[in-house]
Amino acid sequence: MGTLPSRGGSVQPLIRAATLDGYLELATALGLNGPALLAQVGLALADLQDPTSWLPAKRAVRLLDLSAKLSARPDFAVLLGDRRRLGTLGPISIAVREEPDLRHVLQVLTHHVVTYNEALRMHLYESEGTATVRLWLELGVPAPLGQATTFAVAALNGVMRAGADDAWRPLGAHFPYPAPADVSAYRNAFGPGVHFDQPFAGLTLRIRDLANPNRLSDPLLRPYARQFLETTVARRGPSVTTRVTELVELLLISGHCSLTAVAKDLQLDPRTLRRHLAAEGTTFTAIVDDTRAAMAERHLGSSGQPLTEIAYLLGFDTPAAFSRWFKHRFGMTARDWRKVSRG
Repeated sequence: MGTLPSRGGSVQPLIRAATLDGYLELATALGLNGPALLAQVGLALADLQDPTSWLPAKRAVRLLDLSAKLSARPDFAVLLGDRRRLGTLGPISIAVREEPDLRHVLQVLTHHVVTYNEALRMHLYESEGTATVRLWLELGVPAPLGQATTFAVAALNGVMRAGADDAWRPLGAHFPYPAPADVSAYRNAFGPGVHFDQPFAGLTLRIRDLANPNRLSDPLLRPYARQFLETTVARRGPSVTTRVTELVELLLISGHCSLTAVAKDLQLDPRTLRRHLAAEGTTFTAIVDDTRAAMAERHLGSSGQPLTEIAYLLGFDTPAAFSRWFKHRFGMTARDWRKVSRG
């Protein structure tokens, strides 16, 4: 697994080629020239032949968007999601298959998401009897994310249904765009609780569903699957950078983000925290900047929040300060980024 350098000096996230399993068959069934579309976005048939290889995520995003438009099927990603198999997750599927219940399945998928999709972000929230799994993509470049995000939700739904009872459906499936004219494919995949124009993309379910046993799991094989996970995907404690990033996101929203505040939460003095971050090749300023960039991309791509509100969520004192920062960071205005992201 690796990353590709981008023009901005950062890296382009990758996805496993297995993610596009079934794409060519669906494209053909809908009257599309799959190989030609692959070439149009910079991919080739050979790229899909080895499911263990890695592809630039932004090319896959463009492929799904283009395929939906040319086939006149806004539900293209839902149809492709219905073709998901557990094996498309790569090696992590071995651990997922043997987890005892839905809660543990989601924990493995969330903690090890980069082993199958470096662009995908996924978080599980629990509140008042309801569990919510939110998903979003971070590409580092503007792109129409509607189809790719829908595909991620459909794929997650497929994994959850594979381990649950055949009749199981989520409490709700949520999408941050208007409803298409025909929602039958959505309802076939997710059940009746499909909601559009939502502030996030993801699934909701009853908290009690998290205790549903995984019908694929064999208790006798579980120790071996865990051992495989430990040796294949190193389980290390969170780095200082990771812990600081998590705190920065929380503190930016509260409006009290500073090196001193973060160091206090970590029970370190600021000088010691600087040394830890330097040892990991970064700085507090860089983490704040990168965290803001990730949050900006998330909010601009998956919500209709006013830019003024986003500016304050990212800890800027004024919308003008946010606008200057965004233009410097991304080379374009936030308004233009949102326009491109919405296709």
